[in-house]
Amino acid sequence: MQKITDIEQLKTIAKDVRRDILSMIYEAGSGHPGGSLSATDFLTVLFFKYLNHNPKNPKDNNRDRFILSKGHCCPVYYSLLARTGYFDVNELMTFRKLNSRLQGHPDKSKFDLMETTSGSLGQGLSIAAGIAFALRLDNNPAKVYCLLGDGELNEGQVWESLATINKYNLNNLIIIIDNNHIQLDGTNKDIKDLEPLQKKFFDFGFNTIMADGHDMVQIMSAFENALNSSNEGKNNIIIFNTVKGKGVSFMENTAEWHGKAPNKEQFQRAIEELR
Repeated sequence: MQKITDIEQLKTIAKDVRRDILSMIYEAGSGHPGGSLSATDFLTVLFFKYLNHNPKNPKDNNRDRFILSKGHCCPVYYSLLARTGYFDVNELMTFRKLNSRLQGHPDKSKFDLMETTSGSLGQGLSIAAGIAFALRLDNNPAKVYCLLGDGELNEGQVWESLATINKYNLNNLIIIIDNNHIQLDGTNKDIKDLEPLQKKFFDFGFNTIMADGHDMVQIMSAFENALNSSNEGKNNIIIFNTVKGKGVSFMENTAEWHGKAPNKEQFQRAIEELR
């Protein structure tokens, strides 16, 4: 697909994606807005500028693979798939409905555009590592991108996977952390503080890149850094510092909106803010 490099155009798309997220969750009466909104900006840049993929040939063997490990944040993923041309945007309003392809967590058995089913936190990175290993064995140049939530890092399986990735130098895998500092029932600091993250990842043998996950220039710079480093044979993690519920004032920086649908008044207020 044609790559978009214009920052203002990417910002406009990100606003559309945020509106999709809120509309889907409001229509369904359930879902996870907080972490979907925090990941919107950097995923918009990834899908429209850096990810090698083709909506007209979704199973192209040389496509880059994207694994959404924090599967509960699939509203942002579904919106980006629709807006990059994989299916009609109107289908987004079937989110979480009976017999819909767009369930509350990505389900590959219903929707084979997904690389994997996800939602059980901590498992996505193991899957991504396996895919990266298989691509290497096939001499396939594709990259694998795996998105994890920062609260998800509480899972021990993540750290086992990091050790494996480092051991086998799976530099075709780029790990992305949505570091919004809040999980289901509170702040990461209060529940299980893993800071300093950058130092921990560095000690595991990774080129660790920190960036503002809402600044388009910093986002692009982070992806460029990771891709260049990957091509030099290094393992890479991007930590995007973000705001939970970004873009909607009353949702920002609060655990309340981790997994809750807005009522009619809240929805109208949120959409108005995004205009």
